Amino acid sequence: MPEPGRNTQLERISADARVTRRDYLRMLVTISGGLFAGALLVAVGAFPRRTGTAHAVKVADALGLGETATFVYPGPEDRAIAIRLPNGVLVAYSSVCTHLSCAVLWEAADVELRCPCHNGNFDARTGEVLSGPPPRPLPMIDMEERPDGIYAVGARVR
Repeated sequence: MPEPGRNTQLERISADARVTRRDYLRMLVTISGGLFAGALLVAVGAFPRRTGTAHAVKVADALGLGETATFVYPGPEDRAIAIRLPNGVLVAYSSVCTHLSCAVLWEAADVELRCPCHNGNFDARTGEVLSGPPPRPLPMIDMEERPDGIYAVGARVR
């Protein structure tokens, strides 16, 4: 004989509205259709990445060999880093890791950008992934040296 408390539980469960097979299939088709529509929108480029040229932003007056400057570009929420490599070349990238959006840090000794969150490593000369989980290279920022300083003039997603 079932316990009195257990009978009350069984009565509550049986009183709940049941989901029919038809209702379950309707929910399944609706959710699957929504996921398919979202994937299709992403595939056709309905949500474009921010690329191209934005207004020029002054990054620094000058950068010596191995020096860096952090700035925001192309938008006010987009963190970036400019680096004067040991060979004198000026490069700049988004400072947001392409894995899970952690900040990447400059490692001058190895000429690398490192993501400390999951040990992602990027080549500072090219922005390409050297190791770790990042799925793609860092977005590149076009730089321009002018008489009055160093400017960010465009962004490229690769």
